Formats: sequence, C-alpha cells, structure tokens
Amino acid sequence: MSMEISKWYGRFEAVADYLRSPLLLVLRVYWGWQFAQTGWGKLMNLERTAEFFGGLGIPLPKVNAFMAGGVECVGGALLVIGLASRLVSVPLAGTMVVAYVTADNEALRAIFNEPEKFTSAAPFMFLLVAVMVLAFGPGAFSLDRVLINKTETK
Repeated sequence: MSMEISKWYGRFEAVADYLRSPLLLVLRVYWGWQFAQTGWGKLMNLERTAEFFGGLGIPLPKVNAFMAGGVECVGGALLVIGLASRLVSVPLAGTMVVAYVTADNEALRAIFNEPEKFTSAAPFMFLLVAVMVLAFGPGAFSLDRVLINKTETK
C-alpha cells in the first residue's frame, strides 16, 4: 500500500511542478508592473515624495525618493520581462524593508502579535514576491532563462 501511495505522490509532484513557471510568470508580471508604476509615480512626483520621505525622518529625502523610485521603476520593469530577476529582487526587497521600517513601522512591530496587520500593510506583497523571485528564480518564461540557455549551448 505504501508503495502505491509513494508512486501516486510522485506523479502528483511531477504534475504540480509544471505550475511553478506559470505561477512565477504571473507573480513577476503583475507585481513587477505594480513596482514599476509605483516607482514611476514617485519619480513623476519627486517633490511630493521627498516631502513625504522627509516627514518620515528619512535623511536626504529627495535623494532617497529618487533612489527608491528608480529602483522600483527599473527593477519592476526588469521583473516584468524576467531579466536579472534574482539580482534586482534584492534592492526591491530592500526598499520594501525600508518602507516597513519607516512608513509602516506599526505593522512591522505587530508582526508576531497581530500578523494580519503586518500582512495587510502595503509593502507585504511587494516584499513577498521579491523574496520569492530571489529564492526560486524567474521561472522558465523569462529572458534570464533564454540567456542562460543561449550561453549553455555555446
């Protein structure tokens, strides 16, 4: 009986593995686009963003607003196309950690005693997707994969 269960489970895992790349594609494209739009909004409203950052006590608010907007805009666009995905997920995750520490500190402090406050904060899904791409890569449907395949065939 256990041999049958093991065989069935092995088949189930093989089928479930086919979901990895489509799921990563959907997450990358949707949240990459959200990152890019958010970053573009920061860059197009730099003075207002800098004022908001200054109100949070972020040093050099205009420089940091430009850097955060640039990382989100360019990094998000790279996520959408799946280029340098793992590399770009590091600064994207970093901007979300900074967002938690500064703008959503109350949610960050509630991570263990009120986890729903942490998970419902604006940076949560952005951070989660950035960490997922870092950990699992961009999947098969990405420019990263195309470039890797080209270099391996040479």
